[in-house]
Amino acid sequence: MIIQTPAIVLKSFPYGDTSIIARCFSKQQGKISLIIKGARSKKSQKGVHFQPLNHVELIYNYHSNRDLQILSKVSFLGYWTSILTDLKSITLSMAILDLTEKTLTHEDPYPNLFSTLIEVLKAFDENESNPKLLFWFYECELLKNLGFNPDLDINQFPGIVLPDIYKGKNTLPILSSLLSGDIKKLPLEPIEKKDSKIISDYLWILLKYHCESLNKVKFRSVIKTILA
Repeated sequence: MIIQTPAIVLKSFPYGDTSIIARCFSKQQGKISLIIKGARSKKSQKGVHFQPLNHVELIYNYHSNRDLQILSKVSFLGYWTSILTDLKSITLSMAILDLTEKTLTHEDPYPNLFSTLIEVLKAFDENESNPKLLFWFYECELLKNLGFNPDLDINQFPGIVLPDIYKGKNTLPILSSLLSGDIKKLPLEPIEKKDSKIISDYLWILLKYHCESLNKVKFRSVIKTILA
């Protein structure tokens, strides 16, 4: 079966002498792994497409009995030129890719989450909102799509107690806007440091509680100062 789908490249690494393996989040099939034969050879133009964050169109012949699908064609769908020039945006965007790669199961489609990812990256690129609000917005949408929609009336689960969202001056209204599902409703006012800490810890504790794969990640320590 021939699959043609838009995708975001999550990560890639060398394979053999000239090939690469790419992990992508595709709209049609969710998280997939592709082998791009000869991508590191001097004559190949395909390797450049598989840098993390790239928005590409993939064509491959899908075989259900393969863990690695073999790429047929690839082309660019868009570029995030501004993200790549802003340290805060690129750091948070790469953290979003890591979150996606570690939480989604293989070949399990999440078309709504894919659309949200494109929307969030576009907002990063166009500097439409506070970068940490965009990161939190994606965390909220990730939780929702995984079936763990945050309930602001619940402050504890077996073994954990969530941060008190009533201790911050604007924590509750900010969280409500993040959970609205509408990126255009994110607040424009500056965020106080206490609100930032509570929201960041609240969402991260929820994600770690529901996704054991996040118990050992490197990006959290890197972005902690950005989200504070």
